[in-house]
Amino acid sequence: MDKTAIRDAATVIVLRDKATEPKVLMGQRGSKAAFMPNKFVFPGGAVDAGDHAVSLASSPTGLTAARLAEDLRPETASTITTALFAAAIRELWEETGLVLGAKGDWEQPPVEDWHSYAKTGHKPHAEGLSFVFRAITPPGRPRRFDARFFLVDAEDLNSDPDDFSRASDELSHLQWVPLANARGFDLPFITEVVLAEIQNRLPDTSQRQSVPFFYNTDETELFTRLHGRAPTKDDLGG
Repeated sequence: MDKTAIRDAATVIVLRDKATEPKVLMGQRGSKAAFMPNKFVFPGGAVDAGDHAVSLASSPTGLTAARLAEDLRPETASTITTALFAAAIRELWEETGLVLGAKGDWEQPPVEDWHSYAKTGHKPHAEGLSFVFRAITPPGRPRRFDARFFLVDAEDLNSDPDDFSRASDELSHLQWVPLANARGFDLPFITEVVLAEIQNRLPDTSQRQSVPFFYNTDETELFTRLHGRAPTKDDLGG
């Protein structure tokens, strides 16, 4: 695998107690991790090949799909919309042991990466995931990702939000971090930016007119917005 290539990725921001004391689920990456060692991050990771073949129990809205399909890199697969939601749900399960799914049987045997999730008796449920941010890792990093950030309310989970007993060891110190205290942790720059975006949305986390997109290349650094359609005059400025 070309480690310098940009990989599509999905990140999940699980929000709890948004009307009282908002908290987000975070964990710490290991000291030997190639990407963002020791940093506190949201659950997430790269899209795997098997994620493109997974059927969702519920589909994203048309506008969400359109925003996810906007300004795609030429090498991105046509099945990326479904795969991004699948990856978000799989990574949440693997890294935290929490289930975002609907009760149901799989019509076809799951691909290898989905075996343990399928054994919970659920199918991936994407309806509660809201697309809130996109960012491409700057050049020069050991790994580069085209990451889409999804927001979901803890009430949409189909498991105990305090039970991390089935989590892998990829993230340590899993915890619900009060938004007011989050910046006291060792965070990646882009995580700080996304946290600010979430805070600006509270208490109403419903769909907005556009989604922020932070884009880096060797030549430029660009902050733009994804509308999922041609912008109107009302959209100018976000």
